[in-house]
Amino acid sequence: MMKNDNRRQAIARSLALALAATAAPAFAQAPGFPSRPLRLVVPFPPGGSTDLLARRIGDKLAAAFGQPVVVDNRPGAGGATGSVEVARAAPDGYTLLFGVTGTHAISPAINPKLGYDPRADFAPVSIVVSAPLVLVVRADSPQRTMAELVAWGRKNPERLTHGSPGNGTTMHLSGEMWGLATQVKVTHVPYKGSAPALQDLLGGQIEAMFGDLLVVLPQITAGKLRALAVSSRQRHPLLPAVPTMIEEGLPDFEALSWQGLFVPAGTPPAVLERLNAEVVKAVRAPELKDFFAERGFVVEAKSVDESRRFIDGEVAKWARIVKIVNPQTN
Repeated sequence: MMKNDNRRQAIARSLALALAATAAPAFAQAPGFPSRPLRLVVPFPPGGSTDLLARRIGDKLAAAFGQPVVVDNRPGAGGATGSVEVARAAPDGYTLLFGVTGTHAISPAINPKLGYDPRADFAPVSIVVSAPLVLVVRADSPQRTMAELVAWGRKNPERLTHGSPGNGTTMHLSGEMWGLATQVKVTHVPYKGSAPALQDLLGGQIEAMFGDLLVVLPQITAGKLRALAVSSRQRHPLLPAVPTMIEEGLPDFEALSWQGLFVPAGTPPAVLERLNAEVVKAVRAPELKDFFAERGFVVEAKSVDESRRFIDGEVAKWARIVKIVNPQTN
């Protein structure tokens, strides 16, 4: 009887150990990572918002890993130059990319010959932050709500002009998506950057604009622009009185300017999970959360699986819009 009891106890201990190993975080199965400095590629010039966010997160990761995280700016081709470089790097977790909506959702739909596929060539570590766009009109516009703007646009075909920083930008395609969703004919006016588009909106040369939150917020606060709706699923903390597109009657309408970390496809899952755990911990730290909030960003801190599903949805959504706007796109 004693032998049977001992045997049962041994089996129970073995099962407990097996379950513990299964439940343990994946990064516990990646001992020794990282054992050397990491390289974080930013596919844009120094000084921009992506570069700023990357350096803040890089500092946090360096402290957590006990290894330097070197931010390497590789601008060019709208972010494609740095993206291609990381896609071709060794899939070992030591080379990361700070990707954005443009590099990993829109540009590949516009130009299939970029040299990389956002899903096949990358594994997402985490979608880190996002920010909505804001549909704005001049403060003296007779259209005081989105419903009024839609009604005016339907009565005045092709007179509803919307400006953007350029063709193929999130702001341009968000306007096109809005026109499709509302069944309003909108005329796109591309500019070379947000500043001239904003200037013409204030000057009355265009009727509306989908603007980056931080670009249009000062003019909203100054009483020069009126915010009609935000493009996120929830209201934004900096514009709590402004409704979402969904609240204004457009189910599932979401257009975000997001930023996230990626590694080359084929990176070991344990390494991927280790990176995700530290990135999520870093961006949820109070000081970084406050830093992001002051700049209009909402912390996403998605898991690897959540990030993968998010990217799949973004790629499909923007490919559909690009195809409608430019039927020649393959």
